[in-house]
Amino acid sequence: MSGQVGDGGPARRRPRAERLLGGAAEPSAPRPERPVTEAPPALRRAALVVGVQALALGVVAVVLLFLTLTSSPDSVGRALAEVVYVGLAAGLLGAAAVGLWRVKGWARAPVIALQLLLAVLGYTLAFEADLPLLGVPVLALVGIELYLLATPEARLAYLDR
Repeated sequence: MSGQVGDGGPARRRPRAERLLGGAAEPSAPRPERPVTEAPPALRRAALVVGVQALALGVVAVVLLFLTLTSSPDSVGRALAEVVYVGLAAGLLGAAAVGLWRVKGWARAPVIALQLLLAVLGYTLAFEADLPLLGVPVLALVGIELYLLATPEARLAYLDR
């Protein structure tokens, strides 16, 4: 074997990083293909409703930011925090809409949790704040969403995974 140290041939000097840290690892085996689960119609509709809610919350976040910047709130920090919370909820609902469309297991729980929070908000708007034009549509979307997620075909889509 020529090229080894001690056999008289020219020795190949390894780079310093390879000497200190070791050589490159062998490439890993390719991941097996995951079966693609087709979302049933009820789950697709649920994803669309969540997308509409995410879009509406995004608009609310922009309106709140505009109102914060153009008026004089009691606490600018609290007003900006409210904008951030509404924006985060819009982003989470948007990501969850994509997850529902792709039948991802992580997407259902955040959607249900946010629907319960939106139900409280809708109830407060409709009945305690006397703003039924805002609260009733929120409650309607929440009811539709929870119904669509509770249908047998939507639940079975996650069991088939």
